[in-house]
Amino acid sequence: MKTYLVGGAVRDALLGLPAGDRDWVVVGATQAEMEAQGFRAVGKDFPVFLHPETQEEYALARTERKSGRGYRGFVVDADPSVTLEEDLQRRDFTLNAIARDADGTLVDPYGGARDLEARVLRHVGPAFSEDPLRVLRAARFMARFAPLGFTVAPDTLALMRQMADSGELSTLVPERVWQELRRALGYAQPSAFLRTLHDAGALRHVLPELDALYGVPQRAEFHPEIDTGVHQELVSDMAARLAPGDDVIGFAALTHDLGKALTPADVLPRHLGHEHAGLKPLQALCERLKVPSEHRELATMACREHLNVHRLFELRDSTVHDLLARCDAFRKPARIAQLALVCECDKRGRAGSAEDDYPQGRELVRLHAAACAINARDVARDGLSGPQIGEAVRNARIDAIAQARAASR
Repeated sequence: MKTYLVGGAVRDALLGLPAGDRDWVVVGATQAEMEAQGFRAVGKDFPVFLHPETQEEYALARTERKSGRGYRGFVVDADPSVTLEEDLQRRDFTLNAIARDADGTLVDPYGGARDLEARVLRHVGPAFSEDPLRVLRAARFMARFAPLGFTVAPDTLALMRQMADSGELSTLVPERVWQELRRALGYAQPSAFLRTLHDAGALRHVLPELDALYGVPQRAEFHPEIDTGVHQELVSDMAARLAPGDDVIGFAALTHDLGKALTPADVLPRHLGHEHAGLKPLQALCERLKVPSEHRELATMACREHLNVHRLFELRDSTVHDLLARCDAFRKPARIAQLALVCECDKRGRAGSAEDDYPQGRELVRLHAAACAINARDVARDGLSGPQIGEAVRNARIDAIAQARAASR
């Protein structure tokens, strides 16, 4: 019985990244022997155990054989005779197929350390194609590692294209797609997630609403990058820059322009009404992936309101108030700072605009604060009731917005 540190902990240490969770593989042991040493079995589909003191995960070395469609169609063999090299061979990428012995010696039969040095994401072997989830994992790894100079190996990208064409991606359950997307939005370069899936022909299978943006032109005077798909990549990366690790902001930024894919060809490159047209595909995406309500609500607001926020200085005081009311901003005030940030991501997510100022965001937050200072107690008068109180509060808040604007002039 021998134990090795494996996977991400070894990979990240070689890259000089902060240490995360540590995973271990055990060679030459049985489940009974692990439990006899105090390990607690937690694996459902294969033998994984928690260490009695550290609670770190220890898995028996295993092989996997494809037995059906999808990422669950595998037969697992965790016999004590399975070698470390056989266990590493079933892993997805060479950079995840490196083990470290107790004395620090690396076991690297598939050249993972070499690929780390070359900054290449490469699949271990042909078994990669047996698990469609690995296409999404490849894209997620690129969202994390592209800033370090990583690229996908050409043969790996070709294999991902074959997997996309095979129809296997249709077997992925929505929760797994959302999990990979959500994690990618928390990394430094979400555009690499989108671009990798698009280049592999996989984006149209898992996120067709976003794939449809590629190749759709925009007016060059507002969008020098022209292609809406490229604009979306820039916006997503700006969200990662301005709100690092915040996948709620990231998702709203990702989906704000879905309506542009629905613009009739004879209208292009203009996109009149795209903010309202985008609500239907956004709803479809959220329903399909079972997107949490917090993400869904901010995304809906950003899709519907981003043009209004961009032209905030042109709006009437009453229109500003009604924008805030549509966002339920008086009951959930934190939303407005989030909306302002998403709109800033949209404005700065354009070729040549990354360092632009966005005063509309600050102004929206300031006017919202002025309106929030008014409540029903402040305007209640004898004889007012029900709708009359509501109308009085609305008028007082509009006045507060007007006064705040006048004071800044």
